[in-house]
Amino acid sequence: MPPMALLAVTLGIILGTLTVTSANHWLTAWLGLELNMISILPVIAKQKHPRSTEAATKYFLTQATASALMLFSSTLNAWQTGSWDITQLNNKLSCILMIIALMMKMGAAPTHFWLPEVMQGSTLTTTLLIATWQKIAPITLLYMISNHIEPVITLLIGVLSILVGGWGGFNQTQIRKMMAYSSIAHLGWTLTVISVTPNIALTNIIIYMIISTPFFLMVTTTSSKTLQTLTTTWNYAPTTTIILMLLLLSMAGLPPLTGFTPKLLILNSLVMYKLSLTATIMALLSLLSLTFYLRTTYLLTSTTSPITTQSTTLWRLKPHQNQTTATLIPIALFNITILPALLM
Repeated sequence: MPPMALLAVTLGIILGTLTVTSANHWLTAWLGLELNMISILPVIAKQKHPRSTEAATKYFLTQATASALMLFSSTLNAWQTGSWDITQLNNKLSCILMIIALMMKMGAAPTHFWLPEVMQGSTLTTTLLIATWQKIAPITLLYMISNHIEPVITLLIGVLSILVGGWGGFNQTQIRKMMAYSSIAHLGWTLTVISVTPNIALTNIIIYMIISTPFFLMVTTTSSKTLQTLTTTWNYAPTTTIILMLLLLSMAGLPPLTGFTPKLLILNSLVMYKLSLTATIMALLSLLSLTFYLRTTYLLTSTTSPITTQSTTLWRLKPHQNQTTATLIPIALFNITILPALLM
């Protein structure tokens, strides 16, 4: 991609998200989402491959449908209440339609059908953008209307997302698809508590983003796209392998790693609001996600020295990639060991 085009696309993605997060008017938020969507389409389709073209088309159609539904919902609310203010979504039908539109934009179940395919057809760097940065704007809008959301709706969507995320990633061998279902499961944890305690929901999604970012970047430096090629990382990057294992266990929510903190806070919040049955179901469904995290961790550990790997090495690390990995390791360690500060 030419430098000027890359600069324009980057500015569009950043400005689109900032416009949404600072908006008070529904039309301004819609404009920011459209700018964000148009800017990321060239990034998804830049590979000049049928898979990336298909991914860009699916992303465009889904996001355009969600934007139209969002515009219809805000217009209906303005017609009924006379207000375009984001925090004044008082019409119940408008609120339900807006939740569906935002769920579609984020990729939460049952409107998750586009996310695994789009992430599989994109590069690892683009996958990182879709799994983290592209969720900031919809999550912000959901946070702003959380006072008007019916808790039953978000609880159902959240539990369904945890189930779909765990069950869908169960038999995946592609890292990008596995992380797509992981993203759906973490969105489920966020949605279950967004209408009860929005601050904890925001904490959960932020922690997921700061954990998944170094994971994606480290996988990018090793050029690993499947679990088979991921098993050969120990031969050339043993430190990276250890950090990847810790990041996977942190995303799984195992104590004493950072990923355990938001899950504990969410379960505690649900129990305080007398939703113990929902908290129990969520804890049991999270075992599905734990299975494929542990499977990936086992594949990494089963090939560590002195065991000889049986799979063919499909890549070699370059010198600048070694430097990048060395830069990422302190960031990843910080993300893993931030738990004591969060518990204070």
